[in-house]
Amino acid sequence: MTNIFVGNLSYGAAESEIRSMFEEYGTVNRTSIITDRDTGQARGFGFVEMPNDDEAQRAIAALNGRELHGRALTVNEARPKAERFGGGQRRFGSGGGSRRQPRW
Repeated sequence: MTNIFVGNLSYGAAESEIRSMFEEYGTVNRTSIITDRDTGQARGFGFVEMPNDDEAQRAIAALNGRELHGRALTVNEARPKAERFGGGQRRFGSGGGSRRQPRW
């Protein structure tokens, strides 16, 4: 299973368009265009999952730089999502912010 990053998407691009582009090279399990959680507007990138690694590599090679809606796509194998600290917590000791020390 290969997860493929598709960047520089036009805000008007549809998942069905992306799917049909990748299906020229093999089976597509899933496509998703990432949207802003507050506005619901597309963020300009998405992901495609292809079960066959050889087909995925051919699709990446063929589609990287291809134009869609006048924009050259950036297509490559997706990197694992970086670990993030959530919940509004701040991480002290990483060079940011000053933390008050106890008086005693």
